[in-house]
Amino acid sequence: MSIILGLETSCDETAAAVVKDGRIVLASELNSQTDIHAKFGGVVPEVAARYHLESVNEIIDLALTNSGVRPEDLDAVACTQGPGLIGTLLVGLSAAKAISWVFQKPLLAVDHLYAHICANYIDTDLAPPFICLLVSGGHTQTIHVKTHKDWEILGQTLDDAAGEAYDKVARLLGLGYPGGPMVDKMAQEGNPLAFKFPEGNVKGYDFSFSGLKTSVLRTVEKLPQPLPVNDLAASFQDAVNRVLFKKTVQAARELQVGKIVLAGGVAANKDLRRRFTELSGEGDISVFIPAMKYCTDNAAMVASCAYFAGVETSLDCMAYSRQSSGATL
Repeated sequence: MSIILGLETSCDETAAAVVKDGRIVLASELNSQTDIHAKFGGVVPEVAARYHLESVNEIIDLALTNSGVRPEDLDAVACTQGPGLIGTLLVGLSAAKAISWVFQKPLLAVDHLYAHICANYIDTDLAPPFICLLVSGGHTQTIHVKTHKDWEILGQTLDDAAGEAYDKVARLLGLGYPGGPMVDKMAQEGNPLAFKFPEGNVKGYDFSFSGLKTSVLRTVEKLPQPLPVNDLAASFQDAVNRVLFKKTVQAARELQVGKIVLAGGVAANKDLRRRFTELSGEGDISVFIPAMKYCTDNAAMVASCAYFAGVETSLDCMAYSRQSSGATL
């Protein structure tokens, strides 16, 4: 049995979780800064770091208390090393270092993107190989996970990430921040066939969403007020999810991999989840989708990643960290 305390502070969520054997969550606590950054229309790194400093100790204490696990009974402490905001990452790293030093526990640094993939191991019996569609505010990738320690990026966005496109279109439609959930909510009342927005014409497993974003902008400029926001949101969302679904399924079938998993904040999108759930019902491909609370940033995925990746007690040990874009410490 292995019990790991995970910490996640890569952006605007201060999170701590205690996870047993990489799959059983004993406690998962989170303090979100969404309301704080909403007035700015996005995350302000300096503000985020200061709020992490204020809440990290309380969140750690809460996770340990609710799990019933004493610090001295932990097998390791894990934290996110990147990608993420440097200032916020340092808060989690410093807290993890302190716990590691005081209680003489191994300190494990994990890749934030791979941690999102590992959210699928929680409360499931999932094992590689599988194809993962990783979609978030900063990344959109199709990944072939061959083993727990061997993975290959098959394709990725050439410009905007899917989540970034959602945020920009939400701002264009006056829906506020965070954009993804707002577009998803409005789209449920709209007609996805009302406007014909283009899919990015990119070869292979890569993606492009900048042209789609521009198409929405040009359409909005020509429309009278008030805008048909629900129809615009539904049509935009359909164009994004259509290409995400098509290319992921294409990768699974061409590589003859019988499992697909979703990961990242955009995996919480209801339409995207529906498409892949219906695919799973067809029988030839099994689909795994994390619970909604494990799609967005959380610490349970960090602890799970540390367990399954078998990382060493070093902050510069993970070969797959160097495959991902973004800051590392």
